[in-house]
Amino acid sequence: MITFRDKVYRCPVELTIELIGGKWKAVLLWELSNKTLRFNELIRLFPNTTRKMLAQQLKEMERDGLILRQEYYQIPPKVEYSLTAFGKSFMPVLFSMNQWGMDYMAENIQE
Repeated sequence: MITFRDKVYRCPVELTIELIGGKWKAVLLWELSNKTLRFNELIRLFPNTTRKMLAQQLKEMERDGLILRQEYYQIPPKVEYSLTAFGKSFMPVLFSMNQWGMDYMAENIQE
């Protein structure tokens, strides 16, 4: 058992799942892996989610230090999202997950 931020976890994997386990979090990290995106660009990439849900997931990831939210005070307002160094450190895990998913699909093709 480990305690982090006043919450008890059975193991570090449980903590990791909490950090990236939201419905869209891992995919958001994937989309931000090599580029900075504005909120409306993210909305277009995730048509099956609501603005509220996407904003909530982004806020949690910002709180957890995975992404950086850069707000520009101009008219119209502009907000950009990018990965922090900590968020970038998770990319090898996502690349492995991507490969695992591709391997799974290749092994389970229905003929």
